[in-house]
Amino acid sequence: MEEATIKQLMTSAKCSGCGQRYEIDNIEVLGHHDDLWFMSVFCMACRAHYLVAAVVDEETAGEIVTDLSVAELKKFRDADGLKADEVLDMHNFLKEFDGNFSRLFNRRKA
Repeated sequence: MEEATIKQLMTSAKCSGCGQRYEIDNIEVLGHHDDLWFMSVFCMACRAHYLVAAVVDEETAGEIVTDLSVAELKKFRDADGLKADEVLDMHNFLKEFDGNFSRLFNRRKA
């Protein structure tokens, strides 16, 4: 099994300190022996750092279910993350947005 798959599986795990899910960029695979994987994980929410040992049986791990195509998966995997300014811009837009998509899209066409 590939490290990227192990990291993706770990994003479904929750921090034992605060219950938030781990972000893929905060999961580091330290190594493995057969089905036993060792990872270092960091929780951005509560700033906790843990060492994790997990048994991942390739036959029972299953596939990651997604509606993205292989090309889309590659595109998003290789894309840069959002910048803080982009998140702030969206926050400011949504703060003023009244939910009228028709007016929003008609305005953009002009």
